[in-house]
Amino acid sequence: MAQHSTDPTVPASVTLLGTGAMGAALARTWLAAGHPTTVWNRTTARTEPLAAQGAVVAATAAEAVAANRLVVVCLLDDASMQQALSGLDLSGKDLVNLVTGTPGEARARAAWARERGARYLDGGIMAVPPMIGVPAAGGYVFYSGSADLFEEHRETLAVPAGTAYVGADAGSAALHDVALLSAMYGMFAGLTHAFALLRAGSVPPTAAAPLLSGWLTAMTGSVRTTAEQLESGDYTRDVVSNLAMQVAGTPTFLRTAEEQGVSPELLSPFFELMGRRLAEGGGAEDLTGLVDLLRQPR
Repeated sequence: MAQHSTDPTVPASVTLLGTGAMGAALARTWLAAGHPTTVWNRTTARTEPLAAQGAVVAATAAEAVAANRLVVVCLLDDASMQQALSGLDLSGKDLVNLVTGTPGEARARAAWARERGARYLDGGIMAVPPMIGVPAAGGYVFYSGSADLFEEHRETLAVPAGTAYVGADAGSAALHDVALLSAMYGMFAGLTHAFALLRAGSVPPTAAAPLLSGWLTAMTGSVRTTAEQLESGDYTRDVVSNLAMQVAGTPTFLRTAEEQGVSPELLSPFFELMGRRLAEGGGAEDLTGLVDLLRQPR
């Protein structure tokens, strides 16, 4: 069994459960940095390239967990994690869960780990596999849960990607992860609609790309404005184009989509929210009031 070294000059050993695309990228990075790494995967063939790079391949999840104090899980989902760890001795282990899940699942898993004598840290990976081990790529991982676990293993966890500890609430990392990814998908929805419109008008996508990229970059300033309005409670502060003006323009977007033969289904829900907020008297506001609408049961 590998021992947990207290010598800061000796790379810490780590166990990794799950060697899919992301897990394999994590393992390769730890191995390249000199960290003794034990890996396990249900499909053993996926561990063979890592074995060639120096990883110790465990025959079972139990064997992998027993090998090291620091156990990182990068499996498909919460159910697969529970299945892999069910019945195993976790006492004294430091469990880092990088499975994408909900805040509620993270909190439940933290309680589950504590009941079994393990410290728990939840993680939300803000990167894709090619970004792992490449500091210039800007990838990082949100972590939440045991602050002591995070501080003790910070250097090891920072090898594959940057780290951002967001609090003792185990669900906080998942909340940050899903919030940022939700913003990303909203952007993708807008891009999808925009490309559909332009393509219907025979505008080459590569010609439109720099225009869209530049415009979206310019609009990111609104993130700070929205945050400041939410914190102040004054949604009319620093408004450039008020809600009433924006709602008045929405029929043009819908007519354009109809003319170009493009479905408005990605825009319509947002326009409907705008109309509801206007009906409630928010005409002088920015779009910030829509945040409150989403938090109110209909």
